Amino acid sequence: MKYPYLLLLCYLMGGIVACQSVKESSYTRTEDFNFDWQFLLNEEGDFSTTTVDDANWRTLNLPHDWSVEAPFDSINGEGCTAYLPGGLGWYRKHFVTKKADDQKVFVLFDGIYNNSEVWLNGIKLGNRPYGYVPFYFDLTPHLAPQGQDNVIAVKVDHTRYADSRWYTGSGIYRNVQLITTSKLHIPIWGTFVSTPEVTTDQATVQIEVKLQNDFAENQNLTLQTEIFDPSGNKVATTQSELTVAANSSEIIQQQLKLGKPSLWDIDHPHLYQAVNTIVQGDKKVENHTTTFGVRSFRFDVNEGFFLNGKNRKIKGVCLHHDAGLVGAAVPKGVWRRRFETLKAGGCNAIRIAHNPGSEEFLGLCNEMGFLVQDEFFDEWDYPKDKRLNKWETKVDSITQGYGQHFQAWAERDLKTTVLAHRNHPSIIQWSIGNEIEWTYPRNAASTGFFDPQATGNYFWTQPPNSIEKIRELQQTLPRKEYDIGKTGQKLAKWTRELDTTRPVIANCILPSASYESGLADALDIIGYSYRRVMYDYGKKNYPDLPLMGTESLGHYHEWKAIRERPFVSGTFLWTGISYLGESNGQWPSKAVNSGLLDLAGFPHPTYYMYKTMWTDEPHIYITSQTPNKSLFKLDEKGEPVEKNPGKWQRMIWGWQDVNVHWNYRPEEMVIVEVLSSCEEVELFLNDLSLGKKRLDQFDDHIYKWAVPFAAGELTAVGTKAGQEVRTSIKTATTPTKITVQPDKKTLQADGYDVAHLVVQLVDQAGNPVKHQNQKVHFELTDGINSLGVDTGASSNVQPFQANQLLTDKGRALLIVQAGRKAANATVTVTGDGLEPALVNLILK
Repeated sequence: MKYPYLLLLCYLMGGIVACQSVKESSYTRTEDFNFDWQFLLNEEGDFSTTTVDDANWRTLNLPHDWSVEAPFDSINGEGCTAYLPGGLGWYRKHFVTKKADDQKVFVLFDGIYNNSEVWLNGIKLGNRPYGYVPFYFDLTPHLAPQGQDNVIAVKVDHTRYADSRWYTGSGIYRNVQLITTSKLHIPIWGTFVSTPEVTTDQATVQIEVKLQNDFAENQNLTLQTEIFDPSGNKVATTQSELTVAANSSEIIQQQLKLGKPSLWDIDHPHLYQAVNTIVQGDKKVENHTTTFGVRSFRFDVNEGFFLNGKNRKIKGVCLHHDAGLVGAAVPKGVWRRRFETLKAGGCNAIRIAHNPGSEEFLGLCNEMGFLVQDEFFDEWDYPKDKRLNKWETKVDSITQGYGQHFQAWAERDLKTTVLAHRNHPSIIQWSIGNEIEWTYPRNAASTGFFDPQATGNYFWTQPPNSIEKIRELQQTLPRKEYDIGKTGQKLAKWTRELDTTRPVIANCILPSASYESGLADALDIIGYSYRRVMYDYGKKNYPDLPLMGTESLGHYHEWKAIRERPFVSGTFLWTGISYLGESNGQWPSKAVNSGLLDLAGFPHPTYYMYKTMWTDEPHIYITSQTPNKSLFKLDEKGEPVEKNPGKWQRMIWGWQDVNVHWNYRPEEMVIVEVLSSCEEVELFLNDLSLGKKRLDQFDDHIYKWAVPFAAGELTAVGTKAGQEVRTSIKTATTPTKITVQPDKKTLQADGYDVAHLVVQLVDQAGNPVKHQNQKVHFELTDGINSLGVDTGASSNVQPFQANQLLTDKGRALLIVQAGRKAANATVTVTGDGLEPALVNLILK
C-alpha cells in the first residue's frame, strides 16, 4: 500500500524551523511475476540457456501444479500421492530490464515443489531442494542492459514423486514476485515487528529494521517509521538518523507507543501497518510496509492458553497445503471459502501440517482471525516410509525425501521460514517437527508399544512400559548416529535466535519417550499426537511443561477430555479438510475421509458434531443408516444403544457410514442419528412425534432413534436455553432438473478471482436428490477458465480436469477462475433427461 503525502523533515534549531519537501521514489518495489510463463513437462534435455526456442511451449500463469492436471492411475505412488504422478518440468519467462544503475532486482519464489534450480540468461543462480520454503535470488549481476530482454529458467525435478507425506503437487505452486530496490534498501524479510507490552490502554511496538548498503561509499540516511491503524489513520511516528558503511548492513531498533490499540484476536482480527521509509536529503529512497497485529498471548502450565489476557481453548484443525481439485496451487478464494466454513463451525486455529505454509495462506489467517502453528519439518535425520506411514518397511529412491537434505539444509530452511513468517500475528507457535520419534528406533522401542507381546491399543491405553522402564531403555538400547534430543535442541536454538516471542513445540506421537529422550527439554510446550489418554500422565509426571493436543481424532471424547482439563490448551484435529494422498494402496480411494470438510469443502458429519461443541448457537443435523451398516446396533427393545465393535476401527479417521437422505424401503428399520447442541430434541415423521430425548442421555453426544421408514418429511426440533431450532429432510423422487448455486456472481477480472458452483440434482418438487447420481456436463463461455470438477468423495477418481463427471449424493462442484478482461460469462450444466441450469457471471 502506498501513502502519497508530503513528508516534512522539520527541526527546531536556535528558534528557527527548517522544513524540506521530500520527493517520492520513482519505482514500485514489488511486482507480480506470475503471469505469462512458458512450461514444458520433459525429462530430457537442458532448457536453461537463452538460445532455447520456447515459442511453442504451453503458456500459463502461476501458481501451477502439473500433477493435479493428470488422470488418476493406480500405479502412481501406491496411494500416498493420491495416484497422481510427479515428473520433471521446466518453466521459462521473458521480461525486460527496467532498473536504474543505482537499483537492484530480486526474484522471490514463495515455494517450488521441489528440487528446483534457477537460471537467469543462462547463468545458474542456485538451487533449493526443499519444496515448502520461500527463497530468492539477486538477479542484478546478470541482467541484460536497460530495455533489453531477459529469460529466467526454472527446472523442477519431482521424479521422486512419493518423497513427502502426503500429496505434494509439482511445480511453481506458490506466488512469484519481482522485487526492485535501491542499492540502499531494506532487504527481503528485513523487518520484524513485535508487541512486547499490550494492554487495552496502551501497546508498545518494537520494530527491528535491517538496512543494507550495497554502494561503494558510506550512506547517511534518515529512517522514518509511521504506523497506520486498521482504518488507515496514522497513529504513531518516529525516525532515526544513521550512517551505514559501504557494502555492509546495520540493524536498527525503534520503539513506539500506541494508545487504546485495536487488538488482533480471533473475533476481531485488527491489522496495523508499519511503513518504513528511507530518506536521503530531499529524496525518499524506498518505502517498505509490514502488516502486523497488536496482541499478547501466553501458555500457562495450569490454566492453558490466554489471548489478550482472556483464557481461551484452541479449537484447531490440521491442514495440508492442497485443496482438492486445484491440488497444491490453491487460489486465495478457494482457501477463503474453506476458512469461512471452518470458522462458522467454531474453528479458531490451524496447524499447517506438516510443512511451512504459503505467504498468502498466512495472510488470510491474519485477516480472518485464525491462530496458527507453523510447522518446519516432517523428517529430521532419518527418512519415513511414505507408502505405509509409521511401519517403516523400506525407503527407496522414489520415497527418499527431506531426510536426505536435512544435514545440509535444515538450518537455512528453518531460519528462512522464521524470517519470512515472523511478522504474521496469526502465528502463535513454531513446530520444529511432526511425529519424528519413530524414525529413531530407540525411542519407539522404549515405550513398549512396538513389543509384539504388548497389549492395548495405542489410541486409548497408557504406554505399556513404566516411566522407570522407559528411562532404563533410553540408556541401554542401541543408538543410531544421530540423537533426537540433540537434534531437537539444535532446531529450537536456531528458532530462538530469530524469534523469542513465540514458543517452540513439536507434535510428539510417542510423548512418553520424548520426555525421557531429551526432545521435550528443547520445547516450551509439548504436543500430543493421538495421546488423549496421556494428558493426566503428562501433568502428573512432568508438571512444569505445558501440554496440548496437536493431532487428535475428530470424535466427541477427544474434545470432552480437553474441555474437562483447564491445563490442556486445546487441540488440532486430524484434519480440518480431507487431503489428497495417504490412501495406502486402497485404490480407488485417493484420500482419507478424516476431514471436518471433504475434498471439495463440503461438511462431513464430523463438522456438525464439532459445531455442537465449538459454537454457542443451537443447531441440528440429521443423518440416518440401516442397522446392518450403522456403527450402532439395536437392543432387545429395538433401541440403538451401543457401538458395533466390528465397525469402530473403520471410523477412527473419520465418521461412520451414514446417509443424508430419507429414502429407504417401506417399513425398513432405520437408525436416525441427530447431531445437536440442544439440551432436548423431539423427532417428527410426517408431523407424528417419535418422542423427545435429552442430550444427557447419550454418552457419545449423538441423539438416536430407531424409526420404521415411511416416505415424507423427517423433522428434528430442538431447544437450547429457551431458543427453538429445527431442521428436516424429505423423501425425494427421480431427479428431473439441475440447480446450480454459485458462491458469487461477480468476479474481479484479475486472473485470480474464483467462483465455486455447486451442482445439485433435484426432483420435480424441488427436493434435493441425494440417493441417486447422474453424469452432468459443463460448458463455459470465454472470459473464465475451469480449474476443475469434483464431488468431494475420496473414492471419486474421475479426472479433475474434465467437463463432465458423475455426481456423488447428487452433487458436484465446479471451480472457475476469472480471466484478465471485463466480460459477461456463462456456465451451462446439462444432464441426460434433466432440465439444464445456466449461471451468468460478471467479470469487471
